[in-house]
Amino acid sequence: MHPPQEAFIEIIPYHNKVHPALNDISLVYFRPITASKGFMICLDHSETLSINNSIVNELLASVECIWVRDKKNALYYFPIKSLRDINILTPPYIQEQTQAHTYFYSKYPENLKINKIIPVVKHYEYCENIYNKTKQHFTQDLPQHFDFYNNKSTIAFFGIEKNGININETVFNQHFPQINPLYSIRDNKIYTNYNLFTTTRRPSNTFNGLNFAALNKESGARKSFIPTGKFIEYDISAYHPNLAARLVSFDFEGQDVHQIFADMYGTSYKEAKELTFKQLYGGVFKEYKHLEFFQKIKKFIDNNWNEFNNIGEIIVPISGYGFKKSELENMNPQKLFNYILQNLETSMNVCILTALNKLLKGKNTKLVLYTYDSFLLDYDESENLLKDIEDIFKSKKLQIKIKHGTSYDFE
Repeated sequence: MHPPQEAFIEIIPYHNKVHPALNDISLVYFRPITASKGFMICLDHSETLSINNSIVNELLASVECIWVRDKKNALYYFPIKSLRDINILTPPYIQEQTQAHTYFYSKYPENLKINKIIPVVKHYEYCENIYNKTKQHFTQDLPQHFDFYNNKSTIAFFGIEKNGININETVFNQHFPQINPLYSIRDNKIYTNYNLFTTTRRPSNTFNGLNFAALNKESGARKSFIPTGKFIEYDISAYHPNLAARLVSFDFEGQDVHQIFADMYGTSYKEAKELTFKQLYGGVFKEYKHLEFFQKIKKFIDNNWNEFNNIGEIIVPISGYGFKKSELENMNPQKLFNYILQNLETSMNVCILTALNKLLKGKNTKLVLYTYDSFLLDYDESENLLKDIEDIFKSKKLQIKIKHGTSYDFE
């Protein structure tokens, strides 16, 4: 029997709420696209005999294309190249649990292997429903941005997530008493989860009730996160003004962007920074419309808005992602420009993350957190990688500010 060329899988872990870095597989639903029904492969379940994980790996490795609902999640269990993420083609589909799932999760809230005792037939019912709801997307033409998000973005953020970030347990528990440590913490290390499928594809980072993109800078909560060696954070300076300049072919010639604007406005550095961001996100002020940079920005915004309305789609550089008029509500010219900037920012960051992950492969230094314009590394000083790391940012013609610290608070 020849293996199918194309199939869909749904991974049933021990527990649906536990981070995949700390989880394991109970069952795998396997459905060849040409088959009339799916099959349950049992690795560890109370009702069945178990097969060796290597057999499942061998089966999946023989299939040319495997559709999954979340490739980044699936990579923890099956790090194979043939995975394709359905979420890139459609808003993430969340299947309702069966009554059996709801009952068992409610009755045994502390059982971290609960899926092993939920009847296999109920898991099968759950998976069949998912397949029937998503199968329509397997045959559609792949958009031009599919390869970027499936093979670059997913891999880049998986490369951060799997590293985890160390915590000071005492301080962490003081600031985050609501967090269930069983779901995302092991050996004083907490694991994050990047949601890559927001409207602009700018990832959020919330898991187990903790939003890493919104940690309080004043409360001392950031002291909860500590390095093995020392923390080094790279912040990209004037990121959105730089990206906007690239979109409109305006050259800052490698100078401090905010100082250039301060000279243009005739204001202080701090005031210039506020003025520039207000105008990028909210529209150009009358008194600065004569400046070349903002003239070009205004022209770019108007041209994109016309194209968005007349053609129905705007394609963003690097990712190739298309913002479609038919899929977005309550749009206006400025909002569309902000969406483009956020997507371009994320795409540029994926390129940076890819280079960093490649550089740090096999090293003690780890990339442990990313938040929009900053990259946090747990740095091993014996590895002498600072110049190589900085060169990655320089190769993108980006200016950076660097912080060093023994906690994420950087006091």
